[in-house]
Order: sequence, then C-alpha cells, then structure tokens
Amino acid sequence: MSMAFSLTNAAWRKSSYSGGDNGSCVEVADGFPGVTPVRDSKNPTGPALVVADDAWRAFVGYARTTHV
Repeated sequence: MSMAFSLTNAAWRKSSYSGGDNGSCVEVADGFPGVTPVRDSKNPTGPALVVADDAWRAFVGYARTTHV
C-alpha cells in the first residue's frame, strides 16, 4: 500500500535527548494519525521518512535501552 503525505506545514520538533551541538539529531512531526514523519535536523529541506507508529515506538523503546 502506498500513501502520500504532505509535510509542508508539519511542525517539527527535536528530541529532548538531542545534544546541544546540533550534531546527530532527528526531528519528528506530530499530528499524522498512524504514522510518524522523521527527518535529519541537519538537512531540514531534505527527504523525510514516514514510519508506522508501532515501528517508531519499537525503535524509540530500543534506543532508550541501548547504550551506544
């Protein structure tokens, strides 16, 4: 199944865990039922991924428990 999303007016936010050096950060946008748009904060005009909410929650849960 393919779905199209317009992210033109998306309100992007960085994680509170993002470092203050504007380094490796991702931004997410809320307000898209069933999915979470994700983009690289260093390239805000670049491509964004649209990830199913359950997959995003699984990723965040894993990231919280992994010490890299």
